Amino acid sequence: MKKKLIFEKNVAGRRGFSFSKDDVPRYLWEDFLPAELKRKEKLYFPQLSELDVVRHYSRLAEMNFSVDKNFYPLGSCTMKYNPKMNELAAEERGFSQLHPYQEEEDVQGMLELLYLLEKVLVEITGMERFSFQPAAGAAGELSGMLMIKKFFLQRKDFLRQEVIVPDSSHGTNPASAALAGFKVVTIKSNQEGLVDIDALSRICGSRTAALMLTNPNTLGLFEEKIWDMAEIVHKQGGLLYYDGANLNPLLGKVRISDMGFDIMHINLHKTFATPHGGGGPGGGPVGARGKLKEFLPLPLIGKSQDRFYLEYKLPNSIGRVRSFYGNIPVMVKAFAYLLRLGKEGLLRVAEHAVLNANYLKEKLKNYYEPATDKPCWHEVVFAGLKNKTTNVRTFDIAKRLIDYGVHPPTVYFPLIVKEALMIEPTETESKQILDEFAGVMEAIAKEAVNNPQLVKEAPHTTPVGRLDEAKAARQPQLRWVPPSA
Repeated sequence: MKKKLIFEKNVAGRRGFSFSKDDVPRYLWEDFLPAELKRKEKLYFPQLSELDVVRHYSRLAEMNFSVDKNFYPLGSCTMKYNPKMNELAAEERGFSQLHPYQEEEDVQGMLELLYLLEKVLVEITGMERFSFQPAAGAAGELSGMLMIKKFFLQRKDFLRQEVIVPDSSHGTNPASAALAGFKVVTIKSNQEGLVDIDALSRICGSRTAALMLTNPNTLGLFEEKIWDMAEIVHKQGGLLYYDGANLNPLLGKVRISDMGFDIMHINLHKTFATPHGGGGPGGGPVGARGKLKEFLPLPLIGKSQDRFYLEYKLPNSIGRVRSFYGNIPVMVKAFAYLLRLGKEGLLRVAEHAVLNANYLKEKLKNYYEPATDKPCWHEVVFAGLKNKTTNVRTFDIAKRLIDYGVHPPTVYFPLIVKEALMIEPTETESKQILDEFAGVMEAIAKEAVNNPQLVKEAPHTTPVGRLDEAKAARQPQLRWVPPSA
């Protein structure tokens, strides 16, 4: 049966339910809007029964892919299962019915939650203060870069115009630094996939404002010489910024401050249990220590005796970076997640994130080329198929996975790996699921040799096949136009 848009299912005369104009005050439908804002022509809506509409959108929902239904090993994004209990906590009326303009006395419970959440994040990371203002990871990065910029401007150190970013970093790192007005200096990885210490020594100098580091990096590797890097940058008067988006495998194992970092952000929606993707919601609190904490976005959360309050007395702050106080539901979910797991639970998160990634690496290394021989952390990267005689590419493998009911991993990133296939199994998946996934990947590797065209023409089970992805991104058709238009 051909899939149709809801507009194409129109049947003249069908009705669901509608309000009579007599049931609605006249001013609401006749005089409420100024004449110049009123539509001149009749708006087209398909004529359908309520059952038609319910079935249409129910089918669309079934077509949607989610971690609740299938395996979702999207690298560098931590698309893990998040307990529904946290969603219920965020929906409690005491949280969900608050208004940002309420008096502080009316929201003491919410302020206490934020105060305690900050204390937990400080304990986990070693930073001294956190601001919950940034709306997501990239916003946290930008906030950190703006703090660094203001820090040096206040010291009248106007030469600090450069931020060093490894080529193994998240793509948002150079974008955030550039948006804050810095010149981005890229440092290449060595043959092991780690930051080249000799190269860092050569390019780090009086113009260096900061080193911006994703750790573990996008190869899933922990930077082994991180103390050497910190010493080099600090000796030259620069600062260290930590991209905490890949924090899962480090929870309870190492504190960011112990590695020498001055400032960082955390992705609450990746690490601490808010469903990820779809454009939000997110939370990217930015943390700092030492003098850098004086530049955090406002407001912070303070406590005086038994009263919690919004703290604005921070003269060096970069100010607000979004409206109000951050994405509150994300913080409620993160706090519920942390309370439920506790210290031992967080350690298990880290251990299983690393175990699952290395398990898949061992299961698949005979069929796919590991990008590095080193043990990985939360994610594993392959450089395409091990059998190089086939013309099947990573892109084809990703499309074929859809036929098996698995969401494709990240492909062609990091850019430093040819035919990159980045897999993050996350800490929430069982050995049974990982074995099933490994079996699918093995089957596709064999298809690539024995029946390559089958893989190159995938997917075969979706309503549409391969789209012109560049055109879909640059010239999307977002509006349906009636045939008579």
